[in-house]
Amino acid sequence: MKQAEIVKLSIEDLQEQLDTTSKKYVDLKMTHAISPLENPLHLRELRRTIARLATELNNRD
Repeated sequence: MKQAEIVKLSIEDLQEQLDTTSKKYVDLKMTHAISPLENPLHLRELRRTIARLATELNNRD
């Protein structure tokens, strides 16, 4: 998710996206520990998206 898309979201949407993205990241990380992912760079992308969402939430508070 790009920063321009994140800025347009409401606080409730940001929190919802952060929760779903965090859950997806944990699930993928567990899957990767068992057997290698086809595209492990997806983990980095999710981690950065989580950071963007959390930063935007903190900036709005």
